[in-house]
Amino acid sequence: MFAVLCGALLMLAFEPGAIAEQKFQYAIKEFSVPLDHFSFLSNESFSIRYLYNDSYVDKANSQSPIFFYTGNEGDIEWFAQNSGFIWELAAKLRALVVFAEHRYYGKSMPFGGDTFNTSKPEHLAYFTVEQTLEDYALLITFLRNGQQLPVVAFGGSYGGMLAAWFRMKYPHIVIGALAASAPILQFPGLTPCDIFEKITTSVFETAYNANCSANIGKSWKAIESLAATDAGKKQLGDMFHLCDPVKNGDDLNKFMDYLEEVYGNLAMVNYPYNSTFLAPLPAYPVRQFCYYLKDLQPNDTDLLASLASALGVYTNYTGASKCVDYKDSNSGANYDSRGWDIQTCNQMVMPFCANNSDTMYRTSTWDLKKFSEKCYTKFHLTPKPHDILLRYGGRNLEAASNIIFSNGLLDPWSGGGVLRAPNNQVHVIILPEGAHHLDLRQSHPSDPASVTDARKKEAAIIEQWIRDF
Repeated sequence: MFAVLCGALLMLAFEPGAIAEQKFQYAIKEFSVPLDHFSFLSNESFSIRYLYNDSYVDKANSQSPIFFYTGNEGDIEWFAQNSGFIWELAAKLRALVVFAEHRYYGKSMPFGGDTFNTSKPEHLAYFTVEQTLEDYALLITFLRNGQQLPVVAFGGSYGGMLAAWFRMKYPHIVIGALAASAPILQFPGLTPCDIFEKITTSVFETAYNANCSANIGKSWKAIESLAATDAGKKQLGDMFHLCDPVKNGDDLNKFMDYLEEVYGNLAMVNYPYNSTFLAPLPAYPVRQFCYYLKDLQPNDTDLLASLASALGVYTNYTGASKCVDYKDSNSGANYDSRGWDIQTCNQMVMPFCANNSDTMYRTSTWDLKKFSEKCYTKFHLTPKPHDILLRYGGRNLEAASNIIFSNGLLDPWSGGGVLRAPNNQVHVIILPEGAHHLDLRQSHPSDPASVTDARKKEAAIIEQWIRDF
């Protein structure tokens, strides 16, 4: 993807200090699981992948702990390489490390290449949180091999949600869970639907100055005005170096949807050092993005030219991409938006809305009826918006124990996170300077003090769980 300009001054400020991320080693294994854990009539099965490293284990200790990552929406190797805290703590506590891949993601496909065949919607019937947690429970039981071993679940984002729910549903299998940036309250009736957009707007407002979010808020009308003519559509494509031209209203909406997704992603991975989690990015990428929008622009042309330059921070920081593929949100990524779209159409119904008067986003409303109709048209699925609340309790967490909920206040998902402990056995750790599960990442010299302190607290709590076991 192509950036118009990536300022020499900024590049010099951030490239030379980059520290190479460690590559963690593991064996890739497979484990056979039932297609449907809850049927007594079917014997169908398939294999999920898991990553395995026992190099830290004290072979003289028959009760070495297992650190088990509850894989989320993408290739499990991607999460293994971006969860360095688990590896660091495993080395300290001599733990076996296992990263389990979520069914329907990565290479853990129940029906192989036919898994997402739209003419066979019945293939999606087994794509649920409950089936996935049952996969993990069976895998851990296999790994324990009849021994009583302390198992700690770890996860970030959706994986953090799974880690928390795993501990709630299988307390006899996992002694505790670290749920980093886990928005388990981002569901209907629990959290305002505009909280993600409001937090993202705040991050952009404070990254450089308030002009940044103001410019983004003004850009929507400027984009629509430019795209009102064929000549303007061509100009828009040239200006933003789009792989496919904007030909109609549907293309225009996809382009603006893409921009909104980029803004959320930038806020999520607003890490204090170069990273490659969602895209190759500089340190504090929101600040780098907002550098190009620090001044209020006098006209639409200048505004969109500045926005196109800013977008290059996300789309072409390395200078290797030739165009912006706004129609493929998965382009170059290891997460799977296709699979996640399906999950949002069954259980993971997370409402989003916005008001342009108090956020930098386009005004939008949450309409469950329209959303459900789209889900049925696309996947033949009917969402159950309150299913997760019924199964896991929503805010009613008084019975929960041995869960750490960590949230960075710079993370848009923190609005749906657990920010107040329901009892003294559930730990809430707030990272004022933290973006999306920054505490779960590998230690770095540029980490803010609050992140370093959070890891120390998490390590101490987990070590105590293991001692108590």
